[in-house]
Amino acid sequence: MKHHENGSGSPELDQRAREELEAAFAVSGSGDVVRDLGRTEESNVTKAEAGQNKVPGASSEPKTKKPSSASALGGFADTPLARELSEITRRRRALESAELPLPGTTRVITVANQKGGVGKTTTTVNLAAALAKNGARVLVIDLDPQGNASTALGVEHRSDTVSVYDVIVSDVEIADVVKKSTEGGELYCLPATIHLAGAEIELVSLVAREQRLRSALDKFLSEAEEPFHYVFIDCPPSLGLLTINAFVAAREVLIPIQCEYYALEGLSQLLNNIKLIERHLNPELVVSTILLTMYDSRTNLSNQVADDVRQHFPAEVLATPIPRSVRISEAPSFGLSVISYDTNSPGSISYLEAAAEIARRGAPESAGPTK
Repeated sequence: MKHHENGSGSPELDQRAREELEAAFAVSGSGDVVRDLGRTEESNVTKAEAGQNKVPGASSEPKTKKPSSASALGGFADTPLARELSEITRRRRALESAELPLPGTTRVITVANQKGGVGKTTTTVNLAAALAKNGARVLVIDLDPQGNASTALGVEHRSDTVSVYDVIVSDVEIADVVKKSTEGGELYCLPATIHLAGAEIELVSLVAREQRLRSALDKFLSEAEEPFHYVFIDCPPSLGLLTINAFVAAREVLIPIQCEYYALEGLSQLLNNIKLIERHLNPELVVSTILLTMYDSRTNLSNQVADDVRQHFPAEVLATPIPRSVRISEAPSFGLSVISYDTNSPGSISYLEAAAEIARRGAPESAGPTK
């Protein structure tokens, strides 16, 4: 039995390629595309051969043999789109089979970068959602007056809502303010309101102004009925008293870095400030994680920035960069993380992989044994 010749040259390889691509397209919601490609290829081959075989006075009916769908797919299996879909499927299956360890003690992680638009809030929300999806109990503290993390987690944060502002200025208990996210799982949020914009001025005259958040958080964690595995603090794009409170309250710092030149300019200033906090206010503080965001592998700039950051911080940079993704941008408008909005998208898979790497690394000094 003869098979139609194509790029693969082997019917067994064609069949495996077809099965892999059908699985990939099924995941991405395009299950009929493979079959349509096969039918289109068959039609094109039939028409071409019919034109070549037609001679004057002969019958118009072509005497051709239709190639199999697997053969038609064989040529498509070697395209960039097919390779990308196959790689996404492989990564998704690896995540499904993995079990993430849980820390023995609560890991408090501040997500900070004084440059705006680098993905601090997006990273905070999606890492928290990814860890909660894998069984962790997670608290997100929204310390940005814009309240975008609260919006993404589906938590009410109107101006009359009791919020983190009342915790750090008026000594309200965190337990009276924290709310469960609509994301599902054990994911909670301490919301922010616009009143937080004035907290910088009000904190100046308060006693132990740099310790306000840490005191409230330590009390909450020690009295919680069930222990939290992770606490993520989303910072505003500045280095004011709110960010200092976040640094003092945390044990680890996660720095998202956009893969563009300007994102690197303020990094040295941020690292110097973290060293000052470590020296004078919080000796436990360490930069444990750097996450590359808005990465576009097609551009030389993204690759160059990624290489530079990895060269200077080889131990801190996560292996998985977060790509530019429309799905990541769309998710907050539905009050969802990209993990819930489109679990099988490249952006969601990347955040799930980053969360898995953070979980396996553990805190450099504060994390306990895994359960």
